[in-house]
Amino acid sequence: MIIVTRLDRTRFAVNPDLIERVYSSPDTTLHMIDGGVYVVEESLDTVVELIVAYRARVLDAAQALGRKSGD
Repeated sequence: MIIVTRLDRTRFAVNPDLIERVYSSPDTTLHMIDGGVYVVEESLDTVVELIVAYRARVLDAAQALGRKSGD
């Protein structure tokens, strides 16, 4: 999950695997595969960085599990 902020300053977590596309014009909007749309404070670049960091954590966790099971 990534943590983002609505324009009213409330924070929420979203599953980046369910994001279909992200627009920035001028507000950043997350368009979900189920049709949901969220307007967030974070820039498009920041959202992309959050998604990349999330995926890196997932890969790192999977590799750690593989090392443990290989003992």
